[in-house]
Parts: sequence; structure tokens; C-alpha cells
Amino acid sequence: MGVLGIDLGGTNVRVGLVENNSLVRVESLPISKNDDDIIVLNNIYNLIDLFSKEEILGIGIGVPSVVDVERGIVYDVQNIPSWKEVRLKELVENNFGVPVYVNNDANCFAAGEKYFGKGKDYNNIVGLIVGTGLGAGIVIHGKLYAGKNCGAGEFGTIPYKDKTYEYFCSGQYFYNEYNTTGEELFKKATQGDKEAIEIFSEFGANLGEAIKLIMYSVDPEMIILGGSVSKSFNLFKEKMYKSISNFSYPKSIENLKIEISEIDNVAILGAAALYYNDLAK
Repeated sequence: MGVLGIDLGGTNVRVGLVENNSLVRVESLPISKNDDDIIVLNNIYNLIDLFSKEEILGIGIGVPSVVDVERGIVYDVQNIPSWKEVRLKELVENNFGVPVYVNNDANCFAAGEKYFGKGKDYNNIVGLIVGTGLGAGIVIHGKLYAGKNCGAGEFGTIPYKDKTYEYFCSGQYFYNEYNTTGEELFKKATQGDKEAIEIFSEFGANLGEAIKLIMYSVDPEMIILGGSVSKSFNLFKEKMYKSISNFSYPKSIENLKIEISEIDNVAILGAAALYYNDLAK
């Protein structure tokens, strides 16, 4: 018996089978932003059919969009323009006869860390995706908290300086301010380039301010960083910690744990974790 986790990514859809807390098999198919809604749905159905010999308890689906979590409706999916409003939960349940859970990709990341990653032993965590954007998922009292409209954790959209936290605390910062990529700066910084090292320091100071915002809002036990920019943690962590050192409640910062995600295939595992999250009391 197992659970299927489905990751609707930018260029492909991946389905993985989770058994005994392990990802045992993954299948994928390419998708294009030009595909109409039926083609993408059929790709999902075809991938699920590949697991027809398995006893499936439930299906979790992570989507880069706004989601009506209760009804499993996805709106305006970022990488699939044809998906303006898709009743994904209803459609998949009607086809396969098992419970289906749908949520956005940031919430799936947090759920994946709670059930399969560094958040296992904690009840209050924030999964912070620091990549091309700044997204977050929140776990409170051991359960994923998405808010009424799946909008909880949208810290990146909050105004900061003259723009937003996302502008200064994601890969957008490197491109918009320095016309380069985090990957290119990482290469230069690891080779000793002083300007690249200083840019990562500035980035860390900004991210520290975002972490203070999260602490004032949610006060988690642990913040787990994921996404492409988190791989440069050693280059910005010193300034990040310095930035949060003046937090108004020193004991809270003393108790806070900040970790880097180490899960492979966290998007698939996070989608599967939606099933286990529903079972949690």
C-alpha cells in the first residue's frame, strides 16, 4: 500500500510512489505551456495508470498556483496558461476512486519537510523556498496551515524597502540589481571574487529581515530553507544571522533553528505528504 505524490512542474509532470516513508518509484512526462487543459490532464491520468497494479491509499498533487484547498480547485497555474480554473480534486477522484489532496508547491514543501525531512520532530515549522521567488508553507501544531484562500505564508509579497521581500530575498535580487544569476555569482564567490562575496552578504542581510518578519508573524521552532539560492547558504549565513540578532525577543532567536533542506525529490514527497497531513489530528 502506498501514496502517490504528483509534482506539476514547469516542464514536466512527475508522479512518485511513496511506501513506508520512502520514494520507491518515479514516472514522468513532459508538458508544454502551450498544451491545452485536456492534454495536461491526460498526461496526469496516464502516469497514474502506470501505478495501477499498486494498492493506492490516496493521491497528493502539488501545483504552482492559487488553490481552493477544500474543493481542490486550482486557478491560473503559472506554467500552464490553459489552466485558468480546474477542478483537479474532483476530476482525479472521479477517475481513480481514491482520496485526492491538492495544494500549492510551497505548502507541499513544508509538508514534505514535516513528514520526511528535518521537521519530523517539530510541530511548528516554516518551509521557506528561496529560489526564483520567495514562497513559504506553514505547519502549526503539526498540521499544514494554508489559510482560508491558500494565501498563508505569502511573505514575499509584503512591501520591503522600495519593493517587496521577494525582490530582495530571492534569485530576482541578483538579476534585477546586478544583471546576473545566483549560480554565476556562486561560482565567482567560491573562487574568491570579493564583489560576489559582498553581494551574497547583502542578500543575507535582506533574508535576515524576512526571517524576522516570519518570527513576528508565526514564531516557529524551525525555518527550513529550500530552493536554488539556499544552496549558497554558507555565503550568506553570517550576515543573515547578524541581521536577526537584534530581534526584539532574544530568547525566541536563541531557540530558533534554521536548517537547509536535504530531501531529494521534495516536491513529490511533499505532495504525497498532503495525504498524511489529512490524517493528522
